[in-house]
Amino acid sequence: MAHFRPLVIALAAAPLLAVMPATAHSPQAPAAPVAVDAKAAPAEVLFRNVRVFDGKTARLTAPSNVLVKGNSIAAIGEAAASSTATVIDGGGRTLMPGLIDAHWHSMMAAIPLKDGLSAHPGFINIVAAGAAKDTLMRGFTSVRDLAGPAWGLKRAIDEGVTPGPRIWPSGAMISQTSGHADYRAFSDLPRSPSSPPHSTEVMGAARIADGPDEVRRAVREQLMMGASQIKLAAGGGVSSNFDPLDVAQYGEEEFRAAVESAENWGTYVGVHAYTPRAIQAAIKAGVRVIDHGQLMDDASAKLMAEKGVWLSMQPFLDDEDANPFPEGSANREKQLEMTRGTDSAYALAKKYRLKTAWGTDTLFDAKLAARQGAQLAKMVRWYTPGEVLVMATGTNAELLALSGKRAPYKGRLGVVEVGALADLLLVDGDPMADINLLADPERRLLVIMKDGKLYKNRLTH
Repeated sequence: MAHFRPLVIALAAAPLLAVMPATAHSPQAPAAPVAVDAKAAPAEVLFRNVRVFDGKTARLTAPSNVLVKGNSIAAIGEAAASSTATVIDGGGRTLMPGLIDAHWHSMMAAIPLKDGLSAHPGFINIVAAGAAKDTLMRGFTSVRDLAGPAWGLKRAIDEGVTPGPRIWPSGAMISQTSGHADYRAFSDLPRSPSSPPHSTEVMGAARIADGPDEVRRAVREQLMMGASQIKLAAGGGVSSNFDPLDVAQYGEEEFRAAVESAENWGTYVGVHAYTPRAIQAAIKAGVRVIDHGQLMDDASAKLMAEKGVWLSMQPFLDDEDANPFPEGSANREKQLEMTRGTDSAYALAKKYRLKTAWGTDTLFDAKLAARQGAQLAKMVRWYTPGEVLVMATGTNAELLALSGKRAPYKGRLGVVEVGALADLLLVDGDPMADINLLADPERRLLVIMKDGKLYKNRLTH
């Protein structure tokens, strides 16, 4: 749910100290946490006696070995390591790919809205950096960021200044006037050529654009800053105050301007959309990913299947993971309407075998952000644990790959196979049998590796 609201965010992420492993002990772990300097990655790491979930098939292998050299997987099976290799004895535990959240907001997930509106930018960036570390320590080694100025945070992570997941940034969500990302007050209207941009535009969280030329410019601006994909608001939203849930936003020419501009850069457009009209209008113009889709109908799902369009859904229910809105408010009524469609949307996704990704879309609540793994486990309401794990690893990695040459990281993700990037988790138990293990990352994730570097290692070696 793109619960986007104004947030005062600077574009540069603040430095933090290098990551240290969590201090809590797993009941099965044979040793205390091992301090890890992730900047000094071992040349070789041998995972010995592990059962592998490869990110593609919903089963575990027989006990095996996996050898990591540098930042990639070098061998699986009877792997021979050098005498200087770091050896991690898995004791028959599960080795799996790092998890991927296909709908995340790196700069907005964990900071309260009141602080986003009034706190010093330095504080906001430090909170975002801390949240990025927490995201990684929950086992999420990659995220598809779908609104927010994450450029500085991404650079800080990539350069080893602060730990965090790989980020596929979208930059600002592009919206029409009165659309889902238009958070201006009535006092800001009417807009004229001389009107200053809104604060949400200045900080790079939103971009208001009307007409094909403005949309084209807005898309090109995000690509200039490093966007790996583009996000538009194609329909009404829950948290936005001036667009009812049923409205369709943008016309075909505007969508086509965005799609053409993105395709000229070798990448794609995804849209925020719930309703059949919004979904179908976007698909007609060449949009390749629908984010949300809770209110889609049979015809919309069929069209998505025929066109090979992705559905990036979130397990939105009226439960403990729902963003709170005052009872009786228009936002609350929209939230209830939207969540009532989730079961039907997943049923349609399964009926038409849609390319379905998983994400959380958490905003403005550190406690909800901490339930990232629990929201993944919730997916067993609609899928088997094996299907859920494939979705959050190999399938989500296929979605990331749609960015083509605009992908910020080169190499295969979401799988355990020779040549793939070494983003790996060692799970204390079998998540195929109990997916709730991933909802308890502090105790159950014994090893977290990203890009061949050990960010957590609670086993002796």
